[in-house]
Amino acid sequence: MTTAKDLFIIALDSKQSVGQGDLSLALAGAELIDLIGAGAAFVDGDRIVPAGQPTLEDRFTAEAAAGLTRQAPYELIEDWLWRRGRDLAAVYQAALEENGELKPQPGGRSPFGAERVELVDTPARRRAGDRWKGKEPVLAALAWAVGIQDEPSDAELGPEDQAVTTVLAAVHDAVMELEAVRQRRTIENTAFANLWRGP
Repeated sequence: MTTAKDLFIIALDSKQSVGQGDLSLALAGAELIDLIGAGAAFVDGDRIVPAGQPTLEDRFTAEAAAGLTRQAPYELIEDWLWRRGRDLAAVYQAALEENGELKPQPGGRSPFGAERVELVDTPARRRAGDRWKGKEPVLAALAWAVGIQDEPSDAELGPEDQAVTTVLAAVHDAVMELEAVRQRRTIENTAFANLWRGP
């Protein structure tokens, strides 16, 4: 079980609307946190430094490890989130569908694809739910970044590893940047439409 998969399951189970771009950035952050936890990488300032090459059973975490930049000056955390996060939510959805953990539902549209899907009751879903109910700090912080829940209190977050805190802050900043881009495009599109309509 990985933090990214747990986050994806929680996002699908949530009644909150979660943007695919926001979730993709958070999934990339969750993968990086798991890589740090597995000893496959560490953070030096704002850069990701590959470490050992432990055996990673999860396919996505292994792919993420293989994609790390292995030459100095190494990759910025922010750049990693944007590169690795590209369409990552859709990739996770396809994998869960392939594994039979998601089933299509008639009517409506999914926030992550054209077809509405529903989570199947699996051990993975129950474990993610238990972790969520237990207010696991990293999962709570990632969920807050994508708007699934309110900002956790300091007591809920608890003491964190500095590297994890750095990654969580980068995820939050990237999601805020994406929202700023969306707002700018909306304003530009509105101005363009008004220009064509005229006075």
